[in-house]
Amino acid sequence: MRLSTLTLVFLLALAAATSVTAQGVVVDQGQFQIEIDGQPAGTEDFILRRAGLGRDDAVFASAVVVVEPGDMRWEVRPLLRAIPADGTAESYQVAVTGDDAMDIRLTLQGRRYLATIRSARGDEDREFQARESTRVVEVGVAHHYYFLSDVSDGEQASVLEPRTSRQLTFSASSRSDVALSIGRRTVSARRVDFVSSGGDDRTVWFDRQGRVLRVEVPSQAWVAVRTDLVG
Repeated sequence: MRLSTLTLVFLLALAAATSVTAQGVVVDQGQFQIEIDGQPAGTEDFILRRAGLGRDDAVFASAVVVVEPGDMRWEVRPLLRAIPADGTAESYQVAVTGDDAMDIRLTLQGRRYLATIRSARGDEDREFQARESTRVVEVGVAHHYYFLSDVSDGEQASVLEPRTSRQLTFSASSRSDVALSIGRRTVSARRVDFVSSGGDDRTVWFDRQGRVLRVEVPSQAWVAVRTDLVG
């Protein structure tokens, strides 16, 4: 089966899964402007919904990320299901089209995450350790940092980055309340520095509701800034 067919099947499944949560409560919705090497490079339109009752209660996070640095272009469509209490990832799928196209499906089974990765290089099955409260924070996806908003100063968080097949540990440090300029507005924000075991530290700005306002990954020269708050 060719990659294009797999991608079509994946996108149909993604649309069906998203429709299930259509009646849920919106936790956050908006857009990020993405910059790479200091230049505008794309956008991320996202929505987080909470839906379900009792044991079925979950947060569904989906987005369309379009990145066009230079003469390259790719589109990323992630869909994450997480446990509301601590952001632990229960299942995840992502379709990447354009350069470096791939499809990934990730499910939590006991103490393992089982992943199926399909790309132009072929199919691959992988396993990842399900550490306590493992969050999925995909590379190049800003709204996923919402699931780190409750990590206290000095605490550590286990993070899975499916597209790079990396498992990282983030340590929260240097939490501080600051005034953040976004467009023509200045908003109150909480800045948190996350020290990464992978060597690429990140800085995230949250508002009082835990919504992500800005993300910086200096090692990747990557910045995402909310644009729906500009005014």
